[in-house]
Amino acid sequence: MKHLVRWLIDWPESVAGYLSWLAPLFARITVGWVFLWSGWGKLNDLPTVTENFVGWGIPFPQLLSPFVSGVEFFGGLFLLAGLLSRISAGALGITMIVAIRSAKWGDVDSLETLLGFDEFEYLALFLWIAIAGPGPLSVDHWLQQRFGLRGARSGAAAGA
Repeated sequence: MKHLVRWLIDWPESVAGYLSWLAPLFARITVGWVFLWSGWGKLNDLPTVTENFVGWGIPFPQLLSPFVSGVEFFGGLFLLAGLLSRISAGALGITMIVAIRSAKWGDVDSLETLLGFDEFEYLALFLWIAIAGPGPLSVDHWLQQRFGLRGARSGAAAGA
């Protein structure tokens, strides 16, 4: 029985080791694409976005609607490239928290409802990207390799 359990855990982990680059790439492409186009649409219809912000009670709607639209557009673009991924994911995660609180909170009647919102699912992906990083197929990874940043951080952790 011990061998069966070990095989059921070790074999998938071994296979996953070869595919570890795929999950962050897939997550970045998925949310990056969605938010690139969401931001683009908002930037091209700022009066409607500003009107929505007013209706949701978001302060300074004339200032925040173009700012948030830009965060969505550039955050999506940066996630697609894997550039400034943790910062972009963090900023987009904050926009999801604000979106849930301002536009969706009145609809929350249970944890199931909250967890079912697209915004909450995006928040989960942004949190994962912000913590796990963009993965090896990213500009961030290339920059870390190019400037020796990853080795410096790993070396400091190893020496601790």
